[in-house]
Amino acid sequence: MTSKTLSPTRRQALAGAAATLAAAKALLPSGAFAAGPGPEVAKARLGFIALTDASPLIIAKERGFFAKYGMPDVEVLKQASWGGTRDNLVLGSGGGGIDGAHILSPMPYQFTAGVNTGGKLVPMNILARLNTNGQGISVGNDLKAVKVGLNSAGAKAKFAQLKAAGNTAKVAMTFRGGTHDLWVRYWLAAGGINPDTDVSTIVIPPPQMVANMKAGTQDAFCVGEPWNAQLINQKVGYTACLTSEIWMNHPEKCLGVRADWVAKYPRAAQALTMAVMEAQMWCDKQANRPAMCSVVSGRQYINVPMGDILPRLQGTVDFGDGRAVKGSPHIMKFWADNASFPFKSHDLWFVTENVRWGVLPQSTNKMALVNKVNRSDIWRASAKALGVAAPASDSRGPERFFDGKVFDPANPAAYLASQPIKKLA
Repeated sequence: MTSKTLSPTRRQALAGAAATLAAAKALLPSGAFAAGPGPEVAKARLGFIALTDASPLIIAKERGFFAKYGMPDVEVLKQASWGGTRDNLVLGSGGGGIDGAHILSPMPYQFTAGVNTGGKLVPMNILARLNTNGQGISVGNDLKAVKVGLNSAGAKAKFAQLKAAGNTAKVAMTFRGGTHDLWVRYWLAAGGINPDTDVSTIVIPPPQMVANMKAGTQDAFCVGEPWNAQLINQKVGYTACLTSEIWMNHPEKCLGVRADWVAKYPRAAQALTMAVMEAQMWCDKQANRPAMCSVVSGRQYINVPMGDILPRLQGTVDFGDGRAVKGSPHIMKFWADNASFPFKSHDLWFVTENVRWGVLPQSTNKMALVNKVNRSDIWRASAKALGVAAPASDSRGPERFFDGKVFDPANPAAYLASQPIKKLA
C-alpha cells in the first residue's frame, strides 16, 4: 500500500505517530527518565514467540529503545511454544526463566488464577497491548469445494462425515483458552459446529502449523501471521477468514510481566512499557514496515522469507482461494486506534470467553480478576511521560461481532447467555 492509497485518516494517524515519536525524543533527550530517577534495574528477560506481533519487543531491542529508557541489558528470548513461555514465566528469571513476555492476552489471567500452571498461582500484570488484528483461520484446500470462509457452516457436514468414519477433524490452535483457541471456537460455534464435540481441538506451536498441515495431521488451524500467509505461499491451504473479520480491531497479544517483578521494580516496569510503546509507534508507520520485516524475519527471530510477512502488513491479502485484496483495512495495528492501550473491557471479554469454554470456572469474579492483572495505570503514566494521549476510559464500550452478537462490558452475563454453544464449568 503506497502513501497515495492511504486514507486521509490513516495518513493523519501515521503523521501523528511520527510527530509523537519526535516529541518523545525531544522530551527525553538523555534517553532515560530525564525528570526523575531511572529504573531500579538495567535488565529484564522477556520471551517471544516467532510471530509478527512480537515485533514491538524485537524492535525495542534492536533499535535501542530499551537502552534509551535506562534498560540496556534487556534480553529478548525466543520461546519454542506458548507452553514453554508459560513454564519459563512460572520459573521467573531467578529460576532460570523469564520475567515477562510477548504473550496471548488471556494467559496472564489464567496464570494469576492458577489455571494451566499445574495449580501454581503465578500473578501477572498486563502493561500494554502489543497489537490488534493480524491473525487468521486457515483450512486445507479440500474445504474449497464446500466454500468454507468467514461462514464455517460449509464444513459442518464434512466434519460430521469425518467423525462418523472415526476420523474426527483436527483443528489446531496454539494454547488452551488463548486468543487463537477463542477465535477458532467462536468461528466454529457461529457456524453451528461445536468445538468440543464435533471436532478435536489440538495444541500446536505457531511455527509448526504449516508443516503439520502439509503432513495431513490437521484440517484447520488458527494462528498469527506470518504462518497463514506462508501456508498459501507453499500452496498447502488457504485463509478461510481473517480474525478481524470476526471482530474488527480485536485485541491480541500483550506485554505480560510477573506481578512480583513489577512490584519490586515499578520504575523499570514503566521503562519497559515506554520502550515498547515507542517501538509500537515506529512499527505502525507504513514507511518503516519493510525495515521492520527485514529485522524480524531474521534467523534469530521469525526465520521466514520477508515475502511471508510484509504483504499482509501492507494490506495486501491473498486468501489463496481466488480472493485477493489490496488496501485491506484488516492490517495488524501496533499503535493506531489505541492498539497499544490495554482496555479492561477487552480483558473482560477474554475472561468471559474462558468461562464460556470451561477454562475458568463460572464462579470467577471476572472484573476483580481484570482489575488485579490489568495495569492500565502504568500505561497511562508512560503515555504522560512520553507526551502522548491516552483513552478517556478503560472501556472501549460494546463490541460487535460478525454474527450479530454484542459484548457489552457492562453486562457480560447477557453476552454469555446469548451464545447457544458453550461448555461451562
